[in-house]
Amino acid sequence: MSELDLETVTASSGVGYSRLARATADLEPPFAVVDLGALKANADSLVARAGGKPVRLASKSVRCRAISSAVLARPGFRGVLALTLAEALWLASEVEDVVVGYPTADLASLRTLAADPDLLARVTLMVDDVAQLDLIEHATGDGPPIRVCIDLDASLRLLEGRVHLGVRRSPVHSADDAAALARRIVARPRFALVGLMAYEGQIAGVGDNAGSMVNRLQIRGMQMASAMELRRRRAAVVAAVREIADLEFVNGGGTGSIERTVSEPAVTEVAAGSGLYCPTLFDKYRGFRPQPAAFYVQSVVRTPSPEYVTVLGGGWVASGAVGAEKLPTPSWPIDVSLISIEGAGEAQTPLHGPGVAALDVGDRVWFRHAKAGELCERVNELHLVDGDRVIATVPTYRGEGRAFL
Repeated sequence: MSELDLETVTASSGVGYSRLARATADLEPPFAVVDLGALKANADSLVARAGGKPVRLASKSVRCRAISSAVLARPGFRGVLALTLAEALWLASEVEDVVVGYPTADLASLRTLAADPDLLARVTLMVDDVAQLDLIEHATGDGPPIRVCIDLDASLRLLEGRVHLGVRRSPVHSADDAAALARRIVARPRFALVGLMAYEGQIAGVGDNAGSMVNRLQIRGMQMASAMELRRRRAAVVAAVREIADLEFVNGGGTGSIERTVSEPAVTEVAAGSGLYCPTLFDKYRGFRPQPAAFYVQSVVRTPSPEYVTVLGGGWVASGAVGAEKLPTPSWPIDVSLISIEGAGEAQTPLHGPGVAALDVGDRVWFRHAKAGELCERVNELHLVDGDRVIATVPTYRGEGRAFL
């Protein structure tokens, strides 16, 4: 895998589609592009927003080892938050600090971890339930301690839990919950409790600058109330757990909430990754303005009428609850849109709008994905553009024959 040095990359200011098109004119669609100038600017922005606390790279939002390595080499980034244990074991051959962001039931990977002292020193598992501890012990038997981190539920609960705002993750919500689990962990010689994590999805993952003004004000009010409640609760949880175990790190946040999260004294690091590529879901935040850095390109193959063109493929829809915000966005030429009846199709994607008048068979349309790393599940390689030329082509996880989730 080739080394990528972002320090030598030309600074980027805004999307230059004409420049990117010139750089990639000899490539055959479909292909994916990363503008390294924008990526570098976004990486620097994440570090600046973290205010001196380290940024743990969320690998699921990148899914390309060459780019992850280049970002991790920059000051301000430290460690990886991995998607699965199998991915963590793979990355740990090069990365010394990998936290698995979600609990695992991968028995084969657990046995691999337990049998390798180097992996045991580098990989930390996520837990939120005694049943997970039982599963790990059953799979691995006796041996040196396995590093674990408690996942704290960061959602906002109102009216005695009847109202739940945020992702549904861990059953650990209160300081008492966390302390009880911590005691169960430290009572077992098979485990070493080293960290605590809480992801405030209702703040980090929800744009506050979209829809009507009423909708915006409601989201901002919810996020403010949630941030205040979580600040108090997370501090209490961390204090309670630190009386039981010597925590190495307390992780929180995401690209959308960095400033709020790092303002909490209890938090020692933040997790981020999506802000590097800047997918369309991050166009709807008012607190920061990352530069679009990742794109994919499709060819026009039909002109069914003067008002429409059709590109081949393009149905690269993001995960999550179904909604128009999960669709890819045709971004260049301008004034080109999906149609509501077909959206982004598996085999073809019709487009309309004033911009189609300039398109003919063989022309290209540039798209942005709604989410970050999921783009890499569709392509084997990323073409890296610096200025007006492709300087490298690097494999995605898929291109290296890896598929984790």
